Amino acid sequence: MIDANLYLTLATASLAGLAMITTAGLSGWRSWLALKHSELDQAHGPTAPQPTAGARIEIADLKERIKKLEAIAAGVDL
Repeated sequence: MIDANLYLTLATASLAGLAMITTAGLSGWRSWLALKHSELDQAHGPTAPQPTAGARIEIADLKERIKKLEAIAAGVDL
Protein backbone atom coordinates (compact mmCIF):
# COMPACT_ATOMS: atom_id res chain seq x y z
CA MET A 1 0.00 0.00 0.00
CA ILE A 2 1.02 3.54 -0.66
CA ASP A 3 1.53 5.79 2.31
CA ALA A 4 -1.13 8.41 3.10
CA ASN A 5 1.59 11.07 3.37
CA LEU A 6 2.34 10.58 -0.32
CA TYR A 7 -1.26 11.46 -1.24
CA LEU A 8 -1.19 14.46 1.04
CA THR A 9 2.12 15.66 -0.44
CA LEU A 10 0.89 15.22 -4.02
CA ALA A 11 -2.37 17.04 -3.26
CA THR A 12 -0.53 19.93 -1.60
CA ALA A 13 1.99 20.21 -4.45
CA SER A 14 -0.80 20.09 -7.03
CA LEU A 15 -2.75 22.79 -5.23
CA ALA A 16 0.35 24.99 -4.95
CA GLY A 17 1.10 24.50 -8.65
CA LEU A 18 -2.47 25.36 -9.59
CA ALA A 19 -2.30 28.49 -7.45
CA MET A 20 0.94 29.58 -9.18
CA ILE A 21 -0.50 28.98 -12.66
CA THR A 22 -3.68 30.85 -11.76
CA THR A 23 -1.71 33.80 -10.35
CA ALA A 24 0.50 33.96 -13.45
CA GLY A 25 -2.54 33.78 -15.73
CA LEU A 26 -4.33 36.55 -13.85
CA SER A 27 -1.23 38.74 -13.97
CA GLY A 28 -0.92 38.16 -17.70
CA TRP A 29 -4.61 38.94 -18.23
CA ARG A 30 -4.33 42.24 -16.35
CA SER A 31 -1.22 43.19 -18.32
CA TRP A 32 -2.96 42.37 -21.60
CA LEU A 33 -5.97 44.49 -20.60
CA ALA A 34 -3.65 47.39 -19.69
CA LEU A 35 -1.94 47.06 -23.09
CA LYS A 36 -5.25 47.13 -24.96
CA HIS A 37 -6.41 50.09 -22.88
CA SER A 38 -3.26 52.05 -23.75
CA GLU A 39 -3.65 51.11 -27.44
CA LEU A 40 -7.21 52.45 -27.43
CA ASP A 41 -6.06 55.67 -25.76
CA GLN A 42 -3.38 56.15 -28.42
CA ALA A 43 -5.75 55.34 -31.28
CA HIS A 44 -8.28 57.97 -30.26
CA GLY A 45 -5.66 60.55 -29.39
CA PRO A 46 -6.01 63.19 -26.76
CA THR A 47 -9.48 64.56 -26.47
CA ALA A 48 -9.93 68.28 -26.76
CA PRO A 49 -11.41 70.00 -23.75
CA GLN A 50 -15.02 71.06 -24.17
CA PRO A 51 -15.48 74.83 -24.42
CA THR A 52 -17.30 76.51 -21.58
CA ALA A 53 -20.54 78.38 -22.04
CA GLY A 54 -18.74 81.72 -21.81
CA ALA A 55 -16.30 80.72 -24.54
CA ARG A 56 -19.13 79.60 -26.82
CA ILE A 57 -20.94 82.92 -26.33
CA GLU A 58 -17.75 84.81 -27.11
CA ILE A 59 -17.19 82.78 -30.28
CA ALA A 60 -20.77 83.41 -31.41
CA ASP A 61 -20.27 87.14 -30.78
CA LEU A 62 -17.07 87.14 -32.82
CA LYS A 63 -18.81 85.32 -35.70
CA GLU A 64 -21.57 87.92 -35.65
CA ARG A 65 -19.01 90.74 -35.78
CA ILE A 66 -17.26 89.06 -38.72
CA LYS A 67 -20.57 88.84 -40.61
CA LYS A 68 -21.20 92.55 -39.98
CA LEU A 69 -17.71 93.48 -41.16
CA GLU A 70 -18.12 91.35 -44.29
CA ALA A 71 -21.44 93.05 -44.97
CA ILE A 72 -19.85 96.49 -44.55
CA ALA A 73 -17.01 95.48 -46.87
CA ALA A 74 -19.52 94.27 -49.47
CA GLY A 75 -21.43 97.55 -49.20
CA VAL A 76 -24.63 96.03 -47.82
CA ASP A 77 -26.67 98.08 -45.36
CA LEU A 78 -27.70 96.23 -42.26
